[in-house]
Amino acid sequence: MKDSQNWTLYIGIILVLYALVILFFVVRGALKAKSISDYAVGNMGFPSWVVGLSLAASMTSAATFVINPGFIALYGVSGFISFGIVMPIAAIISLIVFTKGFAKYGSKVKATTMAQWMGNRYNSNSYKFFFGVIALLLITFVVLINVGLTQVISKSLQADPFYVLMGITIFVFGYMMFGGANSMVYTNTIQAIIMLIVAIMMLYSGREFFENGISGFIDQLNAIDPKLTQTTNESSFLFRDYFEIIFAQIVIGVAIVCQPHIITKSLMLKDPSKVNLYLLSSIFFMSIYFLVVFVGLYARLTFPDLTVDGKPLKMDEIIPTYVVTKFSVAAGVLVVVGLISAGLSTLESLIQSLSITITTDIIGTVAPKSKEKSFLINKVVIVLLAVVSFILSWEQIQHPALSVAIFAQNGVYAYFAAAFVPVLFGTFFKEVPIKVVFTASVVALVSHFGIYYLRITPYMQETVNNPGVSAAIAILTSLCTGLIFYKLSNKTANI
Repeated sequence: MKDSQNWTLYIGIILVLYALVILFFVVRGALKAKSISDYAVGNMGFPSWVVGLSLAASMTSAATFVINPGFIALYGVSGFISFGIVMPIAAIISLIVFTKGFAKYGSKVKATTMAQWMGNRYNSNSYKFFFGVIALLLITFVVLINVGLTQVISKSLQADPFYVLMGITIFVFGYMMFGGANSMVYTNTIQAIIMLIVAIMMLYSGREFFENGISGFIDQLNAIDPKLTQTTNESSFLFRDYFEIIFAQIVIGVAIVCQPHIITKSLMLKDPSKVNLYLLSSIFFMSIYFLVVFVGLYARLTFPDLTVDGKPLKMDEIIPTYVVTKFSVAAGVLVVVGLISAGLSTLESLIQSLSITITTDIIGTVAPKSKEKSFLINKVVIVLLAVVSFILSWEQIQHPALSVAIFAQNGVYAYFAAAFVPVLFGTFFKEVPIKVVFTASVVALVSHFGIYYLRITPYMQETVNNPGVSAAIAILTSLCTGLIFYKLSNKTANI
């Protein structure tokens, strides 16, 4: 960090103040949460634009601000096209299309989780339970954010990652036992505003690389490695051709909104007619957030050989190291807080949605009498999630397969591959038999994990493979299966 011997002290003070602000809103929200439903979707009637900011903060996480830019630092322009342009455009269009129908139906059936929406929409407790179980795959996303936050804070404080991870786990999972949606919307709104400021600061931080214009910027990247400026990168694991960069990412972008911490945000709208303002505010902020992956190119120009003092940088360390190297003390403190906000906003949403799903849709289905004590059980569930996520996160910090992003993508992509057809059909088709969507979900899971782990297709022959390819194929296979079964069921019904 530039010009300071007291960086650790400054960032430590700011983190304490930041934690106190969060705790203030947690206490405020907890006092108004009287039931598990209040914890899940709140009971305070938030303005639609505020819920939109909460969505923007939840949808763009430490992956967007910390992890994914590392891919761009390694592989260049091809990665930016994929993560910074194609996937965001597909995701935003999909968000608009899906949200209105989902919010309208969710308000009618009083669903508080994705699994409940599935069960109510298809009138099947078994299907609700099924989606409750596969939601456990989202723990991989919790791990990704834990790792990203740990890297940022440990680099900033020059602290042991083990104790930083432990502190993050105890603090965040601890306060999420009480606050829920009422506090989360407030904290997410603050985090979204900080993230916007920091996103602009990070994008502006590489201005000196453009002193000779865009061509000069490209020339500097070319001098390091010509592959960094090519639209495909054959030496990468994720951006080898346009199938991976464009086609697979369009499919992933369309389906990515089918995650509980994203699509169920619309259930917080007390008036579904306000959905347009909700979408407008979230899309404006997200559009800027998604561009932050471009900073990976600045990081590569700053560390051409991806080393610091002769020590190689792991991919997940690149952006945290860039931040503490590039910014002055005052700016650096704000940027670090922004990166932490990016992680916490999504981590809070994931903990909330996962714990509610486990409590109500898994435990509540197996043991119906437990609903009387669901508020207490939810706290115990959060403690167990904390323990599991800590163990998995520490393993990923020590022994990542290129990046924790690969681990997270494998689990998260499997989840929304299974969710895509039932959300699509449930939103736009009127009468859909449960066997149609259940079969489609199973086909998605089997296809994704089968292709990935059995190394089917030429894309799965490397030491590190791209979960986006297996998930895209699985989503399309699931969609075709669902359409065929839906047509057959209609014909059978008409006989």
